[in-house]
Amino acid sequence: MKKLMIYGATGYTGRMAAQSAAAAGTPLILAGRSQPDLAGLAASLGVEYRVFALDDNALIDRSLADIGVLLNCAGPFAATAGVLMRAGMRNGVHYLDVAAELDGYRLAEEIDAEARAANVMLLPGSGGSVAMLGCLAGHAVARTSHPVRIAVAMHVAGGLSRGSAISAMAGVTNATLARAGGKLVAQPAATIRQFDFGKGPVECFQVTLPDLVTLWRATGVADIAAYVHVTGPGFPQGDLAALPDGPTEHERQANRYQAVAEVTGADGSVVRSILDTVNGYTFTATAAAEAGRRVLAGEYRPGFQTPATLFGNGFAASIADTTIIDIEE
Repeated sequence: MKKLMIYGATGYTGRMAAQSAAAAGTPLILAGRSQPDLAGLAASLGVEYRVFALDDNALIDRSLADIGVLLNCAGPFAATAGVLMRAGMRNGVHYLDVAAELDGYRLAEEIDAEARAANVMLLPGSGGSVAMLGCLAGHAVARTSHPVRIAVAMHVAGGLSRGSAISAMAGVTNATLARAGGKLVAQPAATIRQFDFGKGPVECFQVTLPDLVTLWRATGVADIAAYVHVTGPGFPQGDLAALPDGPTEHERQANRYQAVAEVTGADGSVVRSILDTVNGYTFTATAAAEAGRRVLAGEYRPGFQTPATLFGNGFAASIADTTIIDIEE
């Protein structure tokens, strides 16, 4: 029987994804570079583990011998996504990750034809904002006649994990991007607009998210912009490597996430939908583990896919305590 491998399983998100996958009974193998950490986690979950770095293709290939799906939770993804995507294509293993960095998605676009030829799926963003915003925006688009513009905003509450902070810094771009006329274009610095997440309008700043790629791919809408509103400590300063592993369970429970999608139709009408969910880290790990389970069970399409196009716009609402509410004007 083929199994799900979680690479980077001892990291903050990887550990929660492994726990979720094990609880669901998914055939599972943990992987990463640290033997002591992997041994301890594998023993606690009663599963197998494998130790390998990403600088030896032959070792990677041997380690993937009985793997059907690879979930990459090892950031920064700029250093891991390309290696593991290509390893998946060499070995007939479907690739998933939880990345929030744009470059991995652009790479998936570039090698889409190769992946299809290899009958391998590339599903970056199987959890996190890509699953949340993709399903939310897809839901709102389906309510719109002739959609021409999408604006999405996410309310991020609570602190960042050490891995997220390091990955975010590694993925910082010189320009804020949006999609206009189907192309990624630079936006004016410090662009701010208001969104209502359900408790009144708040200021959100424009950001470069991978949803600029995935929403375009899923909906074909040519104009897309993404925004974020942050409450809590914000982006950490100083030595990021010295940060705590991530928010505690109590901190996650105290800080839910919200998102809003605004879709403009050709006639100028605007459709709004709001998503409310558990903390982003809880959602990401749970959604990624569920995606891995479903792909392992045979739910896949070759090439670059998005969670919303693969599983449907209802995927996010099937995860944990997540609801989507339509706003009637």
